[in-house]
Amino acid sequence: MKFFLDTADLAEIEEAASWGVLAGVTTNPTLYARTGGKLADFHNHIKRICEIVDGPVSAESVAMTRDEMIRDGRELAALADNVVVKLPTMIEGLAATKQLAAEGIPVNMTLCFTVPQAIMAARAGARYISPFVGRFDDISENGLAQLEDVVAAVNNYDFGHDVEIIAASVRSANHVAQAALMGADIATVPFAALKKCVQHPLTDRGLEAFLKDWEKVQNA
Repeated sequence: MKFFLDTADLAEIEEAASWGVLAGVTTNPTLYARTGGKLADFHNHIKRICEIVDGPVSAESVAMTRDEMIRDGRELAALADNVVVKLPTMIEGLAATKQLAAEGIPVNMTLCFTVPQAIMAARAGARYISPFVGRFDDISENGLAQLEDVVAAVNNYDFGHDVEIIAASVRSANHVAQAALMGADIATVPFAALKKCVQHPLTDRGLEAFLKDWEKVQNA
């Protein structure tokens, strides 16, 4: 399973990239807004992310009609070779995905919550499909079970092109672990959750013991 970072924060992206585990980035309007970003700077911001990351960078259209989504998709794809156009899983999004995919522009269909949505996204030509986990948990439903169903269903079929499942709306290291065990291709993770993936109290305890013992060696 590959790790994507779910952020638009350049400092977070640079730090995660330095670890050698970062395979891509997903952004959305909310994440960009959190950086204090302005509309006029959006395209340059995406370009900067694409320079840092040696992998796919999802940039989202906020359009609501297929023609506007297609226009946005073409503009975003022109920013860098590794831009992936992010579109919502809805009728207009499917139609736009079909056209963009026909033009060779990769699409990540987001806000996917059901097996039928995922299969339709794949049939429309989506390169990536992003089922959300945490938002199901927020309404007291089992987001991991829904993700597992999507992974199983999509893997049942050959859609004639590569399709990867991105476990999205990931909130914890356990979400990441379970996504990996069920065979999700990618987990896109907030920076705080990514740090938790590498942390464990037994690791800390073992390191502390090693350091104390080495101090004894130095003082012997």
